[in-house]
Amino acid sequence: MTGLRIMSTLAVKGVLGELLVASPAPALEIDYQPTALLMERITRGARGDIAILTAAGIDALIAQGVLDGVTRRDVAVSAVGIAVRAGAAHPDIATVEAVRALLLNVPTLCYSRAGASGLHFARVIRQLGIADEVERKATIIASGFTAEAVADGRCEIAIQQVSELLVVPGIEVVGPLPDPIQETLTFSAAVFAGADGQRQAAGALLAEITRADLAPVYARHGLTLAR
Repeated sequence: MTGLRIMSTLAVKGVLGELLVASPAPALEIDYQPTALLMERITRGARGDIAILTAAGIDALIAQGVLDGVTRRDVAVSAVGIAVRAGAAHPDIATVEAVRALLLNVPTLCYSRAGASGLHFARVIRQLGIADEVERKATIIASGFTAEAVADGRCEIAIQQVSELLVVPGIEVVGPLPDPIQETLTFSAAVFAGADGQRQAAGALLAEITRADLAPVYARHGLTLAR
C-alpha cells in the first residue's frame, strides 16, 4: 500500500507533527499550505487522500463532489493571535482600543493574506479605520508562518492563528485578539471522493487523530479539539 497523501492547512501542522510520529498509518506525504491556496490547487485538479481545511472549505468541496461527505469530521478550533520576538515586552492587547493603538504605533508587523487569519485581519483593520496606516508598514507574506519574520528581526509583531505562531521557534505568543475582533475558526477533514484504495486507512487515521483523550495535545499547540 502506498502512503496516505494529506493536503492540510498550516494551522494544524504543529499538532499533526506530534500526533503522527507514532501513527500506525502507512508512510505519510503531507502538503501544508494555507486553505485558500489548497482550495485553488484542488479546484485546478490536485488530489490527495485526505484534506484538512477550514470547515467552510471542506463543506464547499463536499458540495462539489470532490470530498466524501460521509467521512467529514471536525478536527480543531483555533483563534487569531499576536506574537513578538522571544524576550521582547508583551504589548497590551486586552481590548480593541489597545490593539488599535498597538497597530498604529508599532513600526513593523507581518501577516499573510493567503490564510484565513490574514483575511480576517484585513477585515479588522478596515473595521478599525486604520487599513491605510497599517498596510504602509506591513510585511505581507504569500504563505507560510508570519512569526518567522518576527524571529529573524524583520517585524516586531506577527498576526496569525495561534497554532501557527507556536510552530516558530524564537517567538512568544502574546495572546489571542480580544473577543470583539476575534474570529475562531473550525478546521475539518474529509477523505477525497476518489480515494477508494485508501478510504479505510484514511478514515482510520482521521479517527485516530481526533480521539477525545488527545485534547491536551491540541491545547499544547494552541488549538481546541473539536467535539
